[in-house]
Amino acid sequence: MSQPLIILYDVPAAIPQPWAPNIWRIRFILNYKHLNYRTVWVEFSDVEATLRGIHAPPTASRSDGRPIYSLPTIVDPIRSRSHPTILSNANIIAEYLESTYPARPIFPEGSCAVQSLFVHYIQEVFAKPLLPILVPLTHQVLPERSQAHFRGPGSAVQLTGAQREQAWRAVQEQFEFLAGILDKNNGADGNGIVVMGHDVSYADFALCSVLIWIERVSPHDGWARVRQWNNNRWVRLWNKCKDYMDVL
Repeated sequence: MSQPLIILYDVPAAIPQPWAPNIWRIRFILNYKHLNYRTVWVEFSDVEATLRGIHAPPTASRSDGRPIYSLPTIVDPIRSRSHPTILSNANIIAEYLESTYPARPIFPEGSCAVQSLFVHYIQEVFAKPLLPILVPLTHQVLPERSQAHFRGPGSAVQLTGAQREQAWRAVQEQFEFLAGILDKNNGADGNGIVVMGHDVSYADFALCSVLIWIERVSPHDGWARVRQWNNNRWVRLWNKCKDYMDVL
C-alpha cells in the first residue's frame, strides 16, 4: 500500500523559502520521517475560512468565546480519504506523527515530557526577545494581501538603531544561556550540539525553526550575528538539520 499524501498548510511569503517557525517544526518532522506530503499555501487573511472549510479544529478561543484558527494544520488520509485526520497545533501534530509513523523517532524513549518542556521554553521564553525585531521584518516579506490583513497601529514598527542593538543584546543573552545548558552534553558520549546528545530530535527542530526564521527574514543582520555566537554552535546545529529542510 502506498503511503498517503499528507497535506501541510503553510503561509506564503515574498521571499523564496517559508519562514514560520511553528510550521517549520512540522515540516522538519515530515522530512525526517520521509513522509509523503505536499504544502498548500494559505494567505493569513484566508486561514480561518480555509480551516473552517476543511473542518480543522481551532487552536484557541478569544475572550468572547469565538474560536481562533491558526497554522500549522495537517490533513492525513491514512485511515480514510473521505474522513482524514485533521489536526492543528504544532505539538499535537508532532505527537500524532510520532505515534502514527513511529519509524525514525523524534522522541527517543522516555524523552517526550522533557522535550515538551524544552519546546515550551523555546517558544515562550527563548524566542520572545526576537519578536520586536523579527515581527516588523516578517511583515515586510508577506504578500500584499497578508500585509493588509495585519496593517494597523504598531503592526510593523521598525526599531531605531539604538533600540535594535538593545533588542539584539537581549536575544544574545538567551542564546548564551541556552548554549551554557547545551554544553552540559559535552563529553565522551555527547557532542553538545543537539539537545538529546546524539541524534536530532523534536527539540532540535523547534530550536532550528527559530534559526530559520532569523535567517529568512534577517539574513544580513540577524543571521550574520547569530551564526558567529558561541563558537559557531548555531551554524553547526543548522548543518545537523539541513538535510531535513526540503519544501515539498
